[in-house]
Amino acid sequence: MIALLTDSTSDLPFKQAEQLGVQVVPLSVKMQGKTLQDWREVDPDAVYDHQKAGGTVATSPASISSFVATYKQLLETHEQLVSIHISAQLSDTVKHARRAAEELGATDRILVIDSGLASIPLTEAVLVAQQVIQAGGDFARVNAAVRAVRQQGQAEFTVPSLEYLRRGGRISRTQELVGNLMNLRPVLTFQQGALHPVRRVKPEVALQDIIERLEHQFGNTPVSVAVAHAGRDPVKLNVMRQAIGRSSLKVHRGRFQLIGPVIGAHVGPGMYGVSAAPVDIYKDSG
Repeated sequence: MIALLTDSTSDLPFKQAEQLGVQVVPLSVKMQGKTLQDWREVDPDAVYDHQKAGGTVATSPASISSFVATYKQLLETHEQLVSIHISAQLSDTVKHARRAAEELGATDRILVIDSGLASIPLTEAVLVAQQVIQAGGDFARVNAAVRAVRQQGQAEFTVPSLEYLRRGGRISRTQELVGNLMNLRPVLTFQQGALHPVRRVKPEVALQDIIERLEHQFGNTPVSVAVAHAGRDPVKLNVMRQAIGRSSLKVHRGRFQLIGPVIGAHVGPGMYGVSAAPVDIYKDSG
């Protein structure tokens, strides 16, 4: 048997992960003088409320010791373990996972994968890996499937405010001022493991712009679609659901996820995104 593990930046709800048999190792959020486990000890809205009040939030990767403890437990009941994580360009979590496997002398039993992703596309990689494992796939098949998600899937995000990207050092104060003057917001996607702006659009058309790009990319291909939002805004969530429903995307499977505390600490409240990937991607990965 192969066990499956990810980290909390997948933003996969812990209850859902438990139902799927996926273990989740949390990263940490530091705010108001406390260090809190992502999702387990801090809710996303607590982070966003703190940011809106002018507070700062820092994050730290999952520790080597937490990986050692989780790996030891899983290897007592499983022959092998796949551990899929946030991009190494965004966090040292992957490095810590690999160190833990080395410390246990179990690198032949533990496959640590740098997904090159985070949040909803990372969840997609985890779900596809689970399908491969359930179908009897080995390490090579799982690795190929995750790579296929990265190469064939697409996830785009945007923000209503540039303030938090500037606070996090992702844009300069000048870029923030120019963006506000021109009423433009970046659309960001994962490239080589990091989030990069690929175009700038008016905020009122950003969602439709993202959906149209996905429609053009996937055409009539049945897709798994995920929508993510930083904060529990029922009005925005309903707008996003309706927009997906009106689109020409051939949605075979859909889900909604909140953007969690660690990711939210870097992007701020109100960020949202849509991801899509072919539903048969795991069957075509080798």
